[in-house]
Amino acid sequence: MEKIRWGIVGTGRIAHSFAQDLVHTGNGTLAAVASRRAGAAQQFAQRYGRPRAHAGYFELMTDPGVDVVYIATPHSHHLANASMALRAGKAVLCEKPLVMNAADCRTLMQITAETGGYLMEGMWTYFLPAIRQAVAWVGEGRIGRIRQVQADFGYPQLPFDPARREYDVRLGGGCLLEMGIYPVAIAWLFQQADPVEMQVLARHAPNGVEDDLVMLWRYADSTATLGTSFSCKLRNWAYVIGEEGYIAIPDFWRAREAMHYRLDECVEHFRDARQSLGFDYEARAVGEDLRAGRRDSAVMPLDTSLKFQEHMDRVAALIRTSVGRPG
Repeated sequence: MEKIRWGIVGTGRIAHSFAQDLVHTGNGTLAAVASRRAGAAQQFAQRYGRPRAHAGYFELMTDPGVDVVYIATPHSHHLANASMALRAGKAVLCEKPLVMNAADCRTLMQITAETGGYLMEGMWTYFLPAIRQAVAWVGEGRIGRIRQVQADFGYPQLPFDPARREYDVRLGGGCLLEMGIYPVAIAWLFQQADPVEMQVLARHAPNGVEDDLVMLWRYADSTATLGTSFSCKLRNWAYVIGEEGYIAIPDFWRAREAMHYRLDECVEHFRDARQSLGFDYEARAVGEDLRAGRRDSAVMPLDTSLKFQEHMDRVAALIRTSVGRPG
C-alpha cells in the first residue's frame, strides 16, 4: 500500500520534531516542505531525505504529490494557512492551538465542511499510549467518580523580549495559547464538561501578555486546578483524582508513563517503550483516517478543538480584567 504523502509548512523546532517522527508511522512519508525562505526549506529537505523544497506555502498547498499538510507555523497564522490548504484540496493536521479564538475555530470548521476536507488539531498528547491507558483506566471505573483534575505546564521563557515569538502580541503571545492549551486539553479529556465557574490569577509581562497563570475551574461535582507559566519551570504532571484512587502522569504533555494509585499504593504502572518523540501516533492516526475515508478524528474531533477555544476565550476574558493590576 502506498504511503500517505506529507507536506510540512514551516521549518521551526516543532516541524523538525514532526519530520523526525514520520519515519516511525509506517504509513506516512515526507514528500515536501515549504518555508517563506528558500534556503530554510532546502536545508530542512537535505536533513530529512531530500523531499521537495518549496519557497512559499502556496506552492506546497498546490503540489499534486502531497496528500496532507502539517502546519507548523505560529498559531496566529493557522487560520490562513489551514484555510489555504483545505481550499487546495489537502487534508490538514494543524499544530495546537488550532486558531486564536472560538470565532476563528468556527470559521475553520465551516471551511472544512464546505470543502468536504479533513482537519485535525495536532494535540499529540491525546494519542500517546500512556494517555490512552489513563483514559482506559477511568473508563473501566478504576478510580471511581472523578472529583479533581490537576495539571500544569510551564517552562521559563527568559529573558523577556517583546519581539520573541512567545511574547509577541502580533503572534498571539502569552502563556495561555502557547502552553496553557495542554492543561486545558487534559481537563477536557477527563471532565468532558464545561466549567460552571472559572477563577483566574494572572501575572503579566511588561508588554501586557500573561506570563504566569493559575486557573481554578468548578464543574457540577468536581474541579480542575490548572497552571501554565513562562516565568518558571512547573512540575508538568497531571493528576486525575477519583473517589477510589487517582492516576498520576509525569510530563503528561509528552507522557511516557502513567501510574494508578489506591491511597498511597501504586497498583498499576504503565510504561511506554517507544523509540520516537511521540508525534508519530497522531500522524499515523491521520493516515488511518484518510485511508478509511473518515472526515473527522474520533480521538481529536473538531468539536473538541472548539471546546478548547471556548474555554480559553473565557480565561482570556478574565485575564484582561487583571491587566494593569500589581503583580
